[in-house]
Amino acid sequence: MHLSAAAMAGLVLAALAAGAVDAIAGGSGVIALPALLAAGLPPHVALGTNKAQGVFGTCASMLRYGRAGLLDRARARVTFPAALAGSLCGAALVLLVPPAALRPVVLALLVAVAVALALRPSRAPGHLAHAPRWPRLAAALVGFVLGAYDGFFGPGAGTFLIFAFAWLFDLSLRQASADSKPVNFASNLAAVALFSARGVVLWRVALPMALAQFAGGWLGAHLAVRGGDRVVRVLVLLVVLALVLKLGGDLWRS
Repeated sequence: MHLSAAAMAGLVLAALAAGAVDAIAGGSGVIALPALLAAGLPPHVALGTNKAQGVFGTCASMLRYGRAGLLDRARARVTFPAALAGSLCGAALVLLVPPAALRPVVLALLVAVAVALALRPSRAPGHLAHAPRWPRLAAALVGFVLGAYDGFFGPGAGTFLIFAFAWLFDLSLRQASADSKPVNFASNLAAVALFSARGVVLWRVALPMALAQFAGGWLGAHLAVRGGDRVVRVLVLLVVLALVLKLGGDLWRS
């Protein structure tokens, strides 16, 4: 498939923006996937190519958060393998259950998460009344369940992760965003392996976008590190709004 220089430039810019947004609030698919579809890629190739380029942005943001000392490395050693296994299981479930069946449930959950995050008081972490009794097990369950969701359906996975880590471990939104990255990275890696094995990744499109995603991921994480919770909260709510509009539109058309 041939893409013009203008189309390729547009995809690279979309990847840069998607990487920056995803590093802070998740939701890169709201930008990158529609751009790939608009460029004329078939849906299955667009999905595979999107995952192949997106994994680089997640890697960059994870590295930047780690450099800033915001990434809980002990938790990441639990959530990464759990998410990898979950994503593989979720991808296998696609063959048994239509992912679109989740659309109304995800819509309702996204609205609930948006309300909870909007009303969450701005305060320093460390005031959790009931900490998880087994924090490693809780982290592994979050990684596995949301990794499986990402492999199975995907929209809003980053937002759900940020909310889960912030609520469950009483983290600031910035820290929760950082801790979500190993899960995102693992689920993307699993998806890339599957899509590559099936030959539905257009690498000559994915690689230029990957470079832009890496730069965008680093930039977005840097903005989150500098801007703090306020930047993360605002962008998460905007991403949720975009996801609700997209999923709502898809549900209406179906």
